[in-house]
Amino acid sequence: MNLELVTHNMGPRPHVALWRTTRFELDLSQPRVMGILNLTPDSFSDTTTLATDTQAIAHAEKMVDAGASILDIGGESTRPGAAALTHEQEWRRISGVLKQLINWNIPLSVDTYHPETMAKALDLGVDIINDVWALRQAGSIEAVATSQCGICMMHMHGEPLSMQLNPMSGDVMDSIEAFFHQQLAKTDNAGIQRSRLLIDPGIGFGKTVAQNFEILRKQQQLLKFDLPLLIGWSNKSSLGAVSGLPVEKRLAPSLAAAVLALERGAKILRVHAVAETIAALSVWQADKGFLRQ
Repeated sequence: MNLELVTHNMGPRPHVALWRTTRFELDLSQPRVMGILNLTPDSFSDTTTLATDTQAIAHAEKMVDAGASILDIGGESTRPGAAALTHEQEWRRISGVLKQLINWNIPLSVDTYHPETMAKALDLGVDIINDVWALRQAGSIEAVATSQCGICMMHMHGEPLSMQLNPMSGDVMDSIEAFFHQQLAKTDNAGIQRSRLLIDPGIGFGKTVAQNFEILRKQQQLLKFDLPLLIGWSNKSSLGAVSGLPVEKRLAPSLAAAVLALERGAKILRVHAVAETIAALSVWQADKGFLRQ
């Protein structure tokens, strides 16, 4: 959050964890909210259609005013069953908005798995690459290795077109932990400093409803990697499965899941409803003894 936080009893602040990105070192001693800016016509969880760059910029401004600490811009839907775009198609969707937002004093994340898009975005000066494939596409590690960008590596079972047709089997946490051990070995070998990295267990990406909630219950196990956790529950279909609510009415379960994720160590919440998440976060912070000045 773009707020100064002080302890209610004036005791010491918690250990300050810094996440290195291209232009910013982000203090994660308190959690932050990442606002989602999907420039896609078919995202399963968005209730706002951003048909033009002007509409997208207006929505970005609204999220920043509401307290978003990071903006995450995506041009390709990763909903179950989504068809892939070429990197040229993706860049055409996002480049105009990126070229305007890069002048704002806020960290910019690009949600992409295309190494060509990564390279173009980094040349433009963006701060973070948020990759649902966790740098597994050919050329992705090379695209980020020579930069100073922050990197979010997400766990995904399968691929968007078919991931929910054949979800994970076996122990979900064992599989996720083994995956991150493997990917972190690759980034270490490429010379990518861990101070640039965070991890995301990938709620909804090739997992069943039961597995998603098992991840939530056991999320603290991922803290063993000593890396910040990004968690994205916003509007997910698993919330609809347990609440019976359609996507446009999933605000309450999204906030409940976000607070539970915070309680279990999440440092960044990737959300659609920024203002409402900030309000929920303020109650959680007050409970922990941190109040706005």
